[in-house]
Amino acid sequence: MRRLLLLIALALVTIASPAAATPATPARTLTVLSFNIHHAAGEDGVFDLDRLAAEIRRTHADVIGLQEVDRHYGERSGWTDEPAELASRLGMHVVYGANLDLEPPSAGQPRRQYGTAILSRHPILRWANTLLPKVNPAEEQRGLLTAVVNVRGVQVRVMTTHLQHDSAASRGLQAQVVADAVAASKEPVVLTGDLNAPPDAPELTPLTARLRDGGNAFTYPADVPTARIDYVLTTGLPLFSVVLPTAASDHRPVLTPLVVR
Repeated sequence: MRRLLLLIALALVTIASPAAATPATPARTLTVLSFNIHHAAGEDGVFDLDRLAAEIRRTHADVIGLQEVDRHYGERSGWTDEPAELASRLGMHVVYGANLDLEPPSAGQPRRQYGTAILSRHPILRWANTLLPKVNPAEEQRGLLTAVVNVRGVQVRVMTTHLQHDSAASRGLQAQVVADAVAASKEPVVLTGDLNAPPDAPELTPLTARLRDGGNAFTYPADVPTARIDYVLTTGLPLFSVVLPTAASDHRPVLTPLVVR
């Protein structure tokens, strides 16, 4: 982690140098984390929100896209409001997209929800969650959560998603909707997510053709990764990307410092 912070500092010095400055188009540097948190249960099967929060805190990320996030979902996560608890522990703003929104176990209790979240050190100006299409109605409902973040006077559109794991056809439909949202954005875009496919998968072409990718390391499973399915993609400039070890999930998180204009 010390080496990672040194690299980030060197990159910031390079960006801030007079030769690199472009006054007409302000640049902002963000450190972005994408993390499929597996409802805060590690490969040891233990639900531990404190362990997860501590791992996230050590990354010093400015913006975090989370997938597989429970909100009062069930016993597996102690009926916890995970996005609210993580935001409180980390001192960050948060928005949540419920892709599964189920009846509570009994009247008067919160609804059982499962989806994605965005945490940000910077103010969140507006947000929306869009349900994504699927080929088979029996497949899990997926979504695209979007938040416009004010990064020291520059608005950045942060997105996070989790594409269908067992259908390339559904992933293709979902990737196209996400790509259309990227194309329609007036702000620079950062997309985080578990795309459930390698970068050369044909169904991801709408995204990989439009967004820059600074990574190349395997992310799943967490103990000995053999597949790359977790991403930080951007219309900006990724400086580099690091896949971090974890005990808090079954996916490794991806940390990417990047520049947006």
